[in-house]
Amino acid sequence: MKAQIKSFFDKATWTFTYVVSDPEARVCIVIDPVLNYDPKSGRTLTQSADQVLEYITSNQLQLEWILETHAHADHLTAAKYLQDMLGGKIAVGEKVQKIQGVFKGIFNLGDEFKADGSQFDHLIKDGENISFGNLNIESIAVPGHTPACLAYKIDDAIFVGDTLFPSDVGTARCDFPGGDANTLYKSIKKILSYPESTNLYMCHDYPPTNRQVIGRTTVGEQRENNIHIRDGVTEDAFVQMRKARDATLEVPVLLLPSIQVNIRAGAMPPKEDNGTSYMKIPINLL
Repeated sequence: MKAQIKSFFDKATWTFTYVVSDPEARVCIVIDPVLNYDPKSGRTLTQSADQVLEYITSNQLQLEWILETHAHADHLTAAKYLQDMLGGKIAVGEKVQKIQGVFKGIFNLGDEFKADGSQFDHLIKDGENISFGNLNIESIAVPGHTPACLAYKIDDAIFVGDTLFPSDVGTARCDFPGGDANTLYKSIKKILSYPESTNLYMCHDYPPTNRQVIGRTTVGEQRENNIHIRDGVTEDAFVQMRKARDATLEVPVLLLPSIQVNIRAGAMPPKEDNGTSYMKIPINLL
């Protein structure tokens, strides 16, 4: 039984969400769902997640897992919203605890926030296998962008998270807490060691021209054409390029609100005594 893959693209954050299903068993998983957020007003919307929800319900699928490739810094996750609507377990790589520990300090979250991953239903280990229907998910640790990044292999497809982008965009930044360019190089080489026909599903595309967005490439295409890490690019050259490029990049627009929600598995910060949740903005800290 081959996995059936449906992609959804959120242009506001340049993010792909995937529904992967076993059409025979009528079960599915969701990878990297997006909760829309307006930073000017502080309002959340569910337009992107509702497209995913409608697809799942209209195809009469049972949602079993909501998987995060990492704690994203560029969009809020809709994992909790989808779980409330459809059920399923929310899971992320076990090293999310490192990310939680860092940002617990940055946001001064206090003892009420546990940096132990307990906000998630399941913490995934490197190499762990998870089944849904007749299909199997193999987790692949791909640290470098963050220490907690995972890729997910299903059949001949790998959902690579923020390791790789389409070839004319390159690779992920490594200047977030715990990021490391040497480590990312090794992680990407691990992915590119799979057969050249292996399909790679992107989490993001940032088209440098007015071309259509690209959600899927192959190992062979990346090895031949990726502007940052094609065959022949040494680790030293990659690290030098990555550090120089990262030094020019701005902080993602949604980093501060995204992280506060994503380390909580999609839950908002606890409501205060007036019934309202608030995001924290550290001043002159980052």
